[in-house]
Amino acid sequence: MPVTPADLLVHLSWRYATKAFDPTKSIPAATWEALVESLVLTPSSYGLQPWKFLIVDNPALRTALRPKSWGQAQVEQCAHLVVILGRTTMAEADIDRLIAATAGARGAAVEALAGYRGMMIKDLVYGPRSKVIAEWAARQCYIALGQFMLACASVGVDACPMEGFEPEAYNEILKLEGTGYHTVVVCPVGYRAAGDKYAALAKVRFPRSEVVQTL
Repeated sequence: MPVTPADLLVHLSWRYATKAFDPTKSIPAATWEALVESLVLTPSSYGLQPWKFLIVDNPALRTALRPKSWGQAQVEQCAHLVVILGRTTMAEADIDRLIAATAGARGAAVEALAGYRGMMIKDLVYGPRSKVIAEWAARQCYIALGQFMLACASVGVDACPMEGFEPEAYNEILKLEGTGYHTVVVCPVGYRAAGDKYAALAKVRFPRSEVVQTL
C-alpha cells in the first residue's frame, strides 16, 4: 500500500545528512535486504543500469578509506558503507546484454528488439555521448543515490550522501582499475548517534515559490 502524502513528508523531514552514526547498532537483515533491492530497482536511461553498488563491510578497507574521505568518521562508524560505481565505457556487448535480459524477462524475441538495440548503439557506442559515458553514467548513479536515500528514510534508516572523498584513491583501494567502473559517490548508512547535534537542526531550504515554477 502507498504511504500517505503526510507520511512521505514526515519521512523526508526526519532525514538529514547524518554526521555521526552509532557503531553499536546494526540494520536488521530484512530491512537491509529491502534497501539493497531498492538499489537494484532503480530506474536508468534506456534501462541500461550503468552502475555497480559496492557494500564495503570489511573493517580494514574502511580504515584505509577514511583518510581518503577527508577524515569523515561516518565511513567507519556506519552499519554499511555503500560505494556507487559508474561505468566508464559502453560497448555493443553491453547493449546486447540488456537486449538479451529484456527478451528473456518479457518473453520477446531478440529480433523484435532490433530497433531499440540500434538506437542505443547509435547514441551511446558510436554517437557523441560515447565520448562522455563516464559523465552520463555518473548522472544515472545519482538517480540510484536519490532512490536509496528515500528508501532509507522510509524505513527509518539514516544515510549520509558524500562527495567529500578522493575518487582516484577509492579506485585504487577498491582495486577498480581495469573493471570498467569508477567511484562516483559514497553513502554510509546506519542509525544516528544520540549525540549528533545535526539531527536537531532546522532544515534550510529556499522558499517553494523560488524553486518551484508551474508553466
